[in-house]
Amino acid sequence: MGKMLTRSEVPIEATWNLDDLFVSQDEFEAGLKALESQAAELTRFKGKLGEGASVLLECLNEQEVLMESISKVGAYARLRQSEDGTNPLNLANSAKTGDVLSRIQSSLTFIESELLDLEEGIIDQYITNNHGLAPYARSLNLLLESKPHRLSPETESVLASLGEVLGSPYRIYLRSKLSDMTFDDIQVNEDTKPVSFRLYENSYEMSEDAQLRREAFASFSKSLHGSRHTFAEAYATEVKKQVVLSRLRGYDSVTDMLLKPQQVTMEMYNNIHDTILTELAPHMRKLMKLKKRVLGLDQMLFCDLKAPMDPDFNPSVTYEEACSTISQALSVLGPEYGEIVESTFTKRWVDYADNIGKSTGAFCSSVYGVHSYILMAWADNMRNAFTLAHEVGHAGHLMLAAHNQSITNARPSMYFIEAPSTMNELLLADHLLSQSEDKRMRRWIILQLLSTYYHNYVTHLLEAEMQRRVYRHAMADEPITADKLSELKGAVLTDFWGDAVELDEGAKLTWMRQPHYYMGLYPYTYAAGLTASTAAAQLIREEGQPAVDRWLQVLKAGGSKSPLELMAMAGVDMSTSEPISKAVAYVGTLVDELESLYE
Repeated sequence: MGKMLTRSEVPIEATWNLDDLFVSQDEFEAGLKALESQAAELTRFKGKLGEGASVLLECLNEQEVLMESISKVGAYARLRQSEDGTNPLNLANSAKTGDVLSRIQSSLTFIESELLDLEEGIIDQYITNNHGLAPYARSLNLLLESKPHRLSPETESVLASLGEVLGSPYRIYLRSKLSDMTFDDIQVNEDTKPVSFRLYENSYEMSEDAQLRREAFASFSKSLHGSRHTFAEAYATEVKKQVVLSRLRGYDSVTDMLLKPQQVTMEMYNNIHDTILTELAPHMRKLMKLKKRVLGLDQMLFCDLKAPMDPDFNPSVTYEEACSTISQALSVLGPEYGEIVESTFTKRWVDYADNIGKSTGAFCSSVYGVHSYILMAWADNMRNAFTLAHEVGHAGHLMLAAHNQSITNARPSMYFIEAPSTMNELLLADHLLSQSEDKRMRRWIILQLLSTYYHNYVTHLLEAEMQRRVYRHAMADEPITADKLSELKGAVLTDFWGDAVELDEGAKLTWMRQPHYYMGLYPYTYAAGLTASTAAAQLIREEGQPAVDRWLQVLKAGGSKSPLELMAMAGVDMSTSEPISKAVAYVGTLVDELESLYE
C-alpha cells in the first residue's frame, strides 16, 4: 500500500463536481454575501405576522426561498471541508459560513416567536381562510406543539446567535480527528504500512491477515488513547450543552427534548434499544463463535469482529463494477428512480477518492433544488458496494421528496431517514442471491447481508446504547471524563458480547470513533430504519409491484407525514415491537443458514 495522497494528487474522476453549487470561490462568496441581504428583507415582517393570513403566507414563501439558498451555500462549505479538512481555505469557508448562518438564524427567530404569541386558534383560522398556507399546515402545527418549551423571544434570539459556538464541540472533534491525529506505522511481514482513520476503518479492520488487523488496531488504539482527554472534553461539552438546554426548555430529560423533533415517543425509542439488544445478542454471539472456529483463531478479539470469514473467496469489486451491479439491483424501483441512480454514477455526484484530510465514513448530502452528493473512500470490496448502495438510497429518497414536496416538507423524521438507505442494501443482496446458485457464493452474499445488520444493529445500536447511558449519567449531574466514557463503553460491549468476544482497553475507546454522538439521537435511527426496510422488503418479495408502488409513494412523501404514518403507508406498523422482533429473528435465520453452509 502506497503513501496517502493529497487532494491534488487523486484522479479527478474519483472526486465530486461541485460546480452545480458554485463554480468558483468568488461565486461562493457572492452567494454567502447574498444570504444576509435575503435575510434582511425578511425582517420587514417583524411585528406584522398577526396582521393576516396573506402576510404570513408571503413571509413563509420568502423564508423558503432563503432556505434553498442556505442549503446551497451551507452544503458547498460543508462538502469542501469534508473532502479535505487540512485545506486552510476550506476551513475558513466553513467558519465564515457558520458565522453568517448563526447571524441569520438569530435575526429570524422572530417568526416562530410571533407565531407562538398569537392567540389560540388564529393560525388554524389563517390556514382555513388561505389555501396557500396548506403546505405549511403540518410545520405550523408542529411549531404550536413546541410552545410549552419555547423561551422568550430575546432568549431564543441569543441562543440562535450562539449557534456557531454551540456547534463547536463537533468541530473540535473533527479537527482533532482529521487534522491533528497521527498514527505510528506498523511492520507486517517486513513491510512498513501507514495507519490512518480511513485506512484502519476502510481496510485494515476487515483484513484477512490477523497480524495486520491486530498490529493496526494496536497503533490505532495507541493514538486514540493519547487523545482521549481532548475527545472526552469535546463530547462532555456537547452533552452538557444538551442537558442545559433541556432544563431551560422544561423537558423532563435530554432524551425527551431530542425525540420531540423526531416525532418519536419514549416507548418507540426504548422499544428499538431493548428489543434488539436483548434478542439479537444470542445470534451475534453465535456468529462470532462460528467465525472464531472457521478462522481458527486462538482468541476472538474485538479487532477480529470484522475479519472476513472466507478470505480466499472475496473477489475484488471495482467502483465501476459496483455501479453497474447496484443499477441492476435497483431497477426494480422503476425508471424514475433509475434515472437518479444513473445520474449519481455518471455525473460525478460521488466522491470516492481517498486522500489526506478527507472525512472518514460515508454520507449523502442532498441539496434541495440541486441534487445529492455522496462521500466515501473506495476500497475495492463488496462491503463498499453495499455502502454505496446505502448512500444512493439516501440520494434517491431525498431527491424524490424534493421533486414532490416543498423544502418545508421535504425531509422526514430522523426516525425514518435510514429506511430508504438500508432498503437498497437489502435489494442489492436479493439481486446478488438471484444471480447464483453456487453454495460458496450464497455464503459470501449472506456474509455481506449480515454486515449490513451488523453495521446498523450492532455498531450503531451499541453506539446508541452508549449514548443512552451517557445521557442518564449526565442528567444525574455526574462528571463525564475519558475514564468514565471508556468504562461505560466497556460495560455496553460486555453486556452485548458476553464471553463470545475478548475485550481489551482499545475496545473501550470505541466511543472516540463515531461523529454521531454530536448529532442528537441519531445512532439508534439506523436500527429503526433497518427494521422498517426489512419489513417493507419482505412485502416487496411477497407482493411485487404493489409493494414497490407503495414504497415509492413513501419516498415521495418526504416529511409531509409522521414516521409512523410513513411506515404505515409502506404496510409496516412500528407502533409495537412486533416488526422489531421479526427483523431480529430474520437475522437469526441468516446466521443459522450461514452455519449450515460451513458444515
